[in-house]
Amino acid sequence: MTASRYCVVGAGAAGLAAVQVLVAQGFAVDCFERTERTGGHWHTDYESLHLITSRDVSGFEGHPMPPDLPVYPSRDQMRDYIESFADRFDLRRHITFDTEVTRIEPEGPDGAHGWWVQTSDGRRTRYDGVLVANGHLWDPHVPEIAADFTGTSLHSSQYRGVDDVKGDRVLVVGAGNSGCDLAVDAATARLCTAISVRRGQVFQPKAIFGRPRAELTWLTRLPPVLQERVTRALVHIVVGPPEVYRGLPRPVTRNLNQQPPVVNNLLLYWIQHGRIEVTPAITRIDGQTVLFADGTAREFDTILWATGFRTTLPFLDPSLLRWKGGVPLRVAGLTVPVGLERLYFIGLAAPRGPQLPVYSRQARLVARLLRLTEAGGSPSGAFDRQTPDNRIDIVRAVWNEQMRASSRIVEALEKAS
Repeated sequence: MTASRYCVVGAGAAGLAAVQVLVAQGFAVDCFERTERTGGHWHTDYESLHLITSRDVSGFEGHPMPPDLPVYPSRDQMRDYIESFADRFDLRRHITFDTEVTRIEPEGPDGAHGWWVQTSDGRRTRYDGVLVANGHLWDPHVPEIAADFTGTSLHSSQYRGVDDVKGDRVLVVGAGNSGCDLAVDAATARLCTAISVRRGQVFQPKAIFGRPRAELTWLTRLPPVLQERVTRALVHIVVGPPEVYRGLPRPVTRNLNQQPPVVNNLLLYWIQHGRIEVTPAITRIDGQTVLFADGTAREFDTILWATGFRTTLPFLDPSLLRWKGGVPLRVAGLTVPVGLERLYFIGLAAPRGPQLPVYSRQARLVARLLRLTEAGGSPSGAFDRQTPDNRIDIVRAVWNEQMRASSRIVEALEKAS
């Protein structure tokens, strides 16, 4: 075990991956979790949630999902699997539960000498580095226009099942993966369901010719550009263009790499059966009447807002980070924030394929960077005592390590997509 000590913020899937990798490699780790459990949002997501990636490619490295699980595990099965990961590697002994990280402050310029971590129990502790894994699916983004609706209004993070719906006229706003699931959930319960789609989107099937796409190994061996074109052609064969489904707009592009991956078979199924109506974007809400961009208006009892989440780091001064598109700019496999030292992000990414393997890879990359930092730029000032030539060698070694590991993560993301 090294003399340094590191802090992990959060004990969801990403935080657990970070703790497991660091502990296995001999690092001293303290993890803080604001709730009383591991697993994060998998305890509170809507009941009908299933993975959109298949079981055999979606687990943590070194801890495959049990073969008796279905091809696409449910929310509860994923929750139990993540908790089994914590149990197998005895991770809970490194976690302080019911304790929130309230403040992180750099020690030295840009965190060069570590970070001070303040927690809700009143402690303030200096760590040689911090791994932020607080998740990006907990601070809901709800449009301001939602305040004008006088019926039942719920964000997807508040929705658990159709019992939350009041009345039988439901509008789902947003056609991402969650929006599709919520619309299908309502339609399956025989509620009068509509979904508001602002822009065209290619809807991808979970399987191609009965096989999960990520398990088509011949496809993953193709160069990325060719892989996208072949996948696009296969999607077209399996489900056809989206505009053949009544009401769905034509996408601006059909390139799968230039749009978020939306994977759902049942939305298209229920559209064809008349159980889900497609509406355009909302322009105005008056009480329970919703007006749409095509000039039509309808009344609804419940609106479900599948409008995404904000990236929020309440414990970190946002001016320390460089932001673009609402997220911090990062390098090295999306782990290292630009301009800061000894601060890392695990899980602040939305890979097109399985997420948990990426968390494990990111954690292994950070562990290797920590080794390099300890070898040459530790808080004890060893880096400052190096000659200029040795400092260059150290920086070059860290940079090369980042680039090699980043390439491996990017390659994994491309294969998973």
